[in-house]
Amino acid sequence: MNIRIRPTTPHDIIALPAIERAAGERFLESPDLAWLADGEVISAAQHLEYVERGLSWLALANDQPVGFILAEAHPSSLFIVELSVELDWQGKGIGRQLIACVADHARKRGLTALTLTTFRDVPWNAPFYARLGFEKMTTLTPELRQKREEEAAHGFAFETRCAMRLPL
Repeated sequence: MNIRIRPTTPHDIIALPAIERAAGERFLESPDLAWLADGEVISAAQHLEYVERGLSWLALANDQPVGFILAEAHPSSLFIVELSVELDWQGKGIGRQLIACVADHARKRGLTALTLTTFRDVPWNAPFYARLGFEKMTTLTPELRQKREEEAAHGFAFETRCAMRLPL
């Protein structure tokens, strides 16, 4: 299996919603979160904005798109907006490679951390990131406070989520 990570191009965008939808099927394992499997995915227009800012990367397995990661620049960190790997390709290190790519990009930009928000107790969320060195944050930056408020407004129970940081 040949896995390659590269910047996403406008041509790639057509494949990304299906990848996100396939990745979301994993939430069917959690009855309380199964609704996410049928939830909205990031639109092509939104994906194009990330591509144009140079903050979208694609994972290819044998030259087929199987995962992507989107980031957003914060004052001292890159915030991981979305990490999606097709369900059939999960557990093969692709998510780790995508995060390593974003970490390298953040370092080159002089940023000191990666940040994200995720589900506290879902095994492939906070525990996965903790294994990669992310730490749960108790003090949030203004940007992360805003992200948590946006999540609550979209129906995510505040107590089920957490913010995490990976020092670089």
